Amino acid sequence: MDNLRVLASIAAMVAATAATRVLPFLVFRNRKVPGFVPFLASYGPPAVLTILTLYCFKDVDWLTAPHGAPEAAAAALTAALHLWRRNTLLSIAGGTALYMLLIRIL
Repeated sequence: MDNLRVLASIAAMVAATAATRVLPFLVFRNRKVPGFVPFLASYGPPAVLTILTLYCFKDVDWLTAPHGAPEAAAAALTAALHLWRRNTLLSIAGGTALYMLLIRIL
C-alpha cells in the first residue's frame, strides 16, 4: 500500500470514529432520550462480553486431551484477577500469560 492510501485509510477511520462519538449528541441535543437507550447502555456490555466468551470456547475440543484445561484455567484466572483487583489490563494480561504458558506445557 502506498502512503496516499494509508493516509486516506487513517483519515476515513478518524472521520468514522469522530462521527460515531458526535452523532448521539447531535441527535438527542434537545430531545428526551428514548427508553431503549438506557436499557442498551446497561445490558449491552454484559451481553457482548458473554457472546465473546462463548465465542472463545466454541472451538475447544473437550473430549481429547488436555480437555480444555488451558482455556478453563486461563478463564478462571482472568475472572479471579478481575474480581480481586478490578483491573482490566491485569486480568487480560494474567489470563493470556497463563494460557500461553499452558498451551506450551500441555
